[in-house]
Amino acid sequence: MRDAALEIHRLRRLLLKAAGAGCTLGPLLAGGLLTPLRVLAADWNRPAFTATNLPDALKAVGGTSSMESGGIVIKAPDVAENGAQVAIEIVSAIPAGQTIMVFVDKNPMPLAASLAFANGAVPHTRLQLKMAESSRIRVLVKAMDGKIYHASRDVRVTLGGCGA
Repeated sequence: MRDAALEIHRLRRLLLKAAGAGCTLGPLLAGGLLTPLRVLAADWNRPAFTATNLPDALKAVGGTSSMESGGIVIKAPDVAENGAQVAIEIVSAIPAGQTIMVFVDKNPMPLAASLAFANGAVPHTRLQLKMAESSRIRVLVKAMDGKIYHASRDVRVTLGGCGA
């Protein structure tokens, strides 16, 4: 008789644990906090990020007919001693700029970053780029009206202090 009482007690505890987990999991699912990652990352531009040359990457983002602008400031070193970490800072004064895209011309996959800014946010960012070799960095800014502007800057990457 004692074994039966222990078994009932064990089953009751198991049922209470399962009910508690269900009560916790239900609101999280309903609130969208456990949304699958494939849904959260669905908006990324796969053709642009996987393009292996600059013309294809620019075409994928619609940047083939961009206009040069002095409203985009790229702060980057003229010479980077370590191509694995090239610090850049980008500030855009383009009215209603909503997306900043950063390209490194000679990288195996030129599109290095694409950043979207909400209405009213100041399009200003700092990034660490990995550069395969000395190259031009291009920054495209897409405004809310669909127009795309660009600016560029050359960065020379050295290896061990010797020029590349």
